[in-house]
Amino acid sequence: MVKKNITEKVTEIAAPIVESKGFDLVDVEYVKEGSNWYLRVYLDKDDGITIDDCQIISEELSDKLDKKDPISNSYFLEVSSPGLERPLKRDKDFERYKGESVEVRLFSSVDKKGTFEGELIGLEENNIVIKAEDDIYKFDRKNVSLVKRLFKF
Repeated sequence: MVKKNITEKVTEIAAPIVESKGFDLVDVEYVKEGSNWYLRVYLDKDDGITIDDCQIISEELSDKLDKKDPISNSYFLEVSSPGLERPLKRDKDFERYKGESVEVRLFSSVDKKGTFEGELIGLEENNIVIKAEDDIYKFDRKNVSLVKRLFKF
């Protein structure tokens, strides 16, 4: 099974489990690192994810994955929070984090720049909109490789 199909199938299996606990399913990744495969499931909720939250989801999801068996080879299951500087991928992420600082990385540069930092304004007609240096920038989602929350300490 192709990586994309695996992540889609795992998302279908994980979403009801995660949502039943009141959490958001942020992302599912299936990646090879060295000789090992990793299935990573990222969770979030308004007041943050705890280790206990991860354990609960990990146990339930592991049981369900064993029954449905969508992945033929061996892998390590990791359930965690996406972290403070989490990537924004879903429409509701852009709504939830309006007004916060973000970094936008582009596939093709705009104004001779490939990375922009600014305040997230939101989504407009499939464009990611930020305010940076008193200018408003709109980036077509197709040209955006990554949008993530940004914290400067």
